[in-house]
Amino acid sequence: MPVPPAIAKIAPDGNLTPRQKRRFMIDMVLRRVRPGTGSSHEFMRRRTAMNPWPDLRPILKRVEWAIIGGVATRAYMPERMTKDLDILVHESDGEAVVKRLEQAGYRVVSRLAVPGYLMLSPEGVEVDVLFGNYPWLKKALTNTKPDAAGYPAIGLPYLALLKLTAQRAQDWADVSRMLGWASDADLDGVRAVVKRYAPEDLEDLESLIFIGKKEQEFPTSDENKS
Repeated sequence: MPVPPAIAKIAPDGNLTPRQKRRFMIDMVLRRVRPGTGSSHEFMRRRTAMNPWPDLRPILKRVEWAIIGGVATRAYMPERMTKDLDILVHESDGEAVVKRLEQAGYRVVSRLAVPGYLMLSPEGVEVDVLFGNYPWLKKALTNTKPDAAGYPAIGLPYLALLKLTAQRAQDWADVSRMLGWASDADLDGVRAVVKRYAPEDLEDLESLIFIGKKEQEFPTSDENKS
């Protein structure tokens, strides 16, 4: 599998755009990635729900919503730690969702930097309720994937799309890990969505897929010596 062509190298001068920062990080990893540097195949196939996140399904009946962020990744890769539960709802449903949660004992802590609210569950768990108006939102919220607990995680193409446009290295690492172990059919679905809604990110998407695939390969004897 050939390494996708990289864009011209950009110095990390502190004035990079989020996309330039992502490209810089990807280029560094591409220079260092080696076969067999990821976790075992058995571990990567695990799908668990060990962390006890609030079950919002009874509260949000008949509302279109999905889990996004770090919790959603457990539907597509081994579960990892994260500090809060992020959910995405239609912007038009946002205030009604907040009201339902308040009636169930949740309380609003603050507004988010993006449309939505940070709320606390009765047990003190942070829940970010994000209001979306993306052109793909309707399709994404009606085609969710149950995680190991049965909670509705947003579909892989849209989770990858959201994480590609995020600004944290952890989000890009999540994309690489999820897609490195995805089926060819799932990868085609991700590519189609990114091509339609964020075509400028296609090159970085292919690089992240390459990195994820490379980490699951078994090293050759020559690579073991290097």
